[in-house]
Amino acid sequence: MDYGKFVEEKVKEIKSSVGNKVAVSALSGGVDSSAVTLLGHKALGKQLRAIFIDDGLMREKEPEQVKETFSKLGIELIELEVLNKADDFFKLLKGITDAEEKRKVFRNTFYKTLGEIVRTSGANFLLQGTIAADVVETKKGVKTQHNILEQIGIDPKKEFGFQVIEPIKELYKDQVRELAKVLGLPELIYQRMPFPGPGLATRVVGEVTKERVEIVRKACRIVEEETSSFKPFQAFAVLLNDKATGLGSGGERNFGQIIAVRSVESTNAMQAEITQLPWEVLVRIQKRIVQELPQVVKVVYDLTPKPPSTIEYI
Repeated sequence: MDYGKFVEEKVKEIKSSVGNKVAVSALSGGVDSSAVTLLGHKALGKQLRAIFIDDGLMREKEPEQVKETFSKLGIELIELEVLNKADDFFKLLKGITDAEEKRKVFRNTFYKTLGEIVRTSGANFLLQGTIAADVVETKKGVKTQHNILEQIGIDPKKEFGFQVIEPIKELYKDQVRELAKVLGLPELIYQRMPFPGPGLATRVVGEVTKERVEIVRKACRIVEEETSSFKPFQAFAVLLNDKATGLGSGGERNFGQIIAVRSVESTNAMQAEITQLPWEVLVRIQKRIVQELPQVVKVVYDLTPKPPSTIEYI
């Protein structure tokens, strides 16, 4: 694939679609949304606003890292706005345990928030990093990706007040990484592990609360740190909905949480094999999780490839 030609074509398409109007780019800090933001910047310059919504479901220090990374890229020309909407998301997710329902609640809250931004900014278009795997999994009924709208019968213009532009929706993850390199994004971005659109809500089985998200956020950080030298496609932790009996420091009964660790190898996220992590690495992950998170009494390693499993749990 000629990525230089791809960039030229997409820049022309974005310019043609937006014209002299204003567009908003939904930036999360991952490779997909970052690549789309740079494409939009090349096409529109100051006609583009980049929006990062802090939904309380991101990795540790994500908002600060996004601002720092894009400032170093010279993207201060783009008005990057960080909005703290965590309370809104947690309020609407309260009491919901069904996986698909959680995704739908996240999607609706996310786009209503963007809709408000679009209306107040006078923008007419939203640029987002939908990729081919998102479309395929939604169409096949595997799970509803939060960034798929028209494919499931939602008209974004009617429902949220803007037209969606998806410049990379025909690309798979490995192709997006190559595109990001051509666009000049740093390795920190283009080699970054995939992170789900609904964030850590997909790594909490059962009800999503601030307390449960904080447990899995810290566990995910530990897993990423301990597997970083192996550079897996994706490695993370999941907080399960069941509990297990453990022992406290004094030998007393401690009925606590269970963390599942998952690490996979893939190129396009459509299939995945398990990372064969060394035993000492798995032991180190387990020790750090139970030591740094006293709420957790059991750590397990998920050995299931995709298929039959999906990469994320919900």
